[in-house]
Amino acid sequence: MVNHFLPPLVLCALALAACSPAPVPAPETPAPVLRDGQLRFPPGHPQLALLGLATAAPGKTIAVELPARLVWNEERTQRIYPAFAGRVMAIQADVGQAVKAGSVLAELASPDFGIAQADTAKAEADVRLTHKALQRQRELFIEGIVARKELEQTEADAAHAQAEAARAQARTRLYGGAGAVNQQLALRSSIAGVVVERNLNPGQEVRPDQSGPGIPALFVVTDPASLWVQIDAREAEVGTLRPGATFELSTPALPGKRFQGTVVAASDFIDPASRTIKVRGSVPNLERQLKAEMLATAHFERSLGSGVVVPAAAVLLDGATHSVYVQVRPGVFEPREVHLSYEGPKEVVVSRGLEVGDQVVSSNVMLLASLFKMEQDDAAALASPAASATKSAAPQSPPGAKAAPQ
Repeated sequence: MVNHFLPPLVLCALALAACSPAPVPAPETPAPVLRDGQLRFPPGHPQLALLGLATAAPGKTIAVELPARLVWNEERTQRIYPAFAGRVMAIQADVGQAVKAGSVLAELASPDFGIAQADTAKAEADVRLTHKALQRQRELFIEGIVARKELEQTEADAAHAQAEAARAQARTRLYGGAGAVNQQLALRSSIAGVVVERNLNPGQEVRPDQSGPGIPALFVVTDPASLWVQIDAREAEVGTLRPGATFELSTPALPGKRFQGTVVAASDFIDPASRTIKVRGSVPNLERQLKAEMLATAHFERSLGSGVVVPAAAVLLDGATHSVYVQVRPGVFEPREVHLSYEGPKEVVVSRGLEVGDQVVSSNVMLLASLFKMEQDDAAALASPAASATKSAAPQSPPGAKAAPQ
């Protein structure tokens, strides 16, 4: 019986569905209107939610961020190069090892240093010989056997020998080789610190001409408790980053941590390639969390005079003209030309064109600019003579005429 009555029921349902009214289409959102140089959005327009706003703040101080790089403190760093040619016989220190002043880092077998040791020994022998000769001349002079001239010449020879011996001894003593002639040259650290570089191996031949810019040192010893910070500053920061100024340092490797630093020196010229000023700072590193050659960001506060501060994202550049979009009242925006006295990566200072408290569009500014351009183009097209001529040339229906049946 169910199968008998099912087709009529289905037909009735289809008939009722056909008789039900069609769904009412959602009302179309009105487009924004350009009037008196202002773009006006109707209340509740969905694009209003996309436009972020920022309030122009008084220009008292502004946060400045500059790229920086950590390097060794050269006032606490020693780079060791060979003073004589030789062969590496033994290495006494490695990277990461703490050393004291005078510690031996490596030992070389150096015939050239052996020559310097031999010269010292010869000079000392000459001193002893001239002293004996001087003693005999003085005795002979007292007995009246030699003239004063001969005594004075012997005294001069003794002084010359003494000076030469002092020079030779100072040279060998400088490299720790005073004493026997053994051709053993020791590379020593003159400061206390940590070995951070080692660029030699056992049996390696080294020469004194293997030194200078671009050539790595055999050893680098430094005190990592203090590091230098190389900061690339813009021309506008000349008056702020002076010796004695303080800053904070942050690195991507240590998120959330800030380190206090002090400006030590600033260059007196601008790098022609990067148009930046090289500034050197110093930062304590007692816990040795910072490492040389780390990339970092230097943060400091810059005092400003008159003007207002707005986000850098709110400013558009058209040729040489800067402009912003201001919300004069809810849903109504107008463009304004502004003059900047400072441009930073995140904030800018407007010296003319804005007042404190103005609401500027800070996000999706290009969207608003595109809407302005579209409305301006449409208005220009309607106002052009060609559009007016086209409109007047269109056929007009006579008064009282009825429309043709479709």
